[in-house]
Amino acid sequence: MRTMIHLLKNGRRFLRCVCLVTLLAFAVTACNSSKRLTKANVDEVAEGMSKKQVESILGPPTTVDTKDFILLKKTIYVYAQGKDSVTVIFKDDKVQSKASTLSD
Repeated sequence: MRTMIHLLKNGRRFLRCVCLVTLLAFAVTACNSSKRLTKANVDEVAEGMSKKQVESILGPPTTVDTKDFILLKKTIYVYAQGKDSVTVIFKDDKVQSKASTLSD
């Protein structure tokens, strides 16, 4: 009986730790994505960059739209932050253009 009670207490403690770590991970992710969307970071994104390079600068996009045409693939990354947004258009997985409503 003592062992069972001991296991239950340790199980609850473990579950609390898992919940706390998960909550902290979500909080850190949310903070990082909003801090990374700045005019300076958007200015770092250049024509010809890969998706991976763009994501290393701006983080994961809010939405992704991919269209496969016969001869090319077009992907649109949209980053939303409040009323502001950044749109990065990829042609065959390389930055073709970008547009931003972010101010200085």
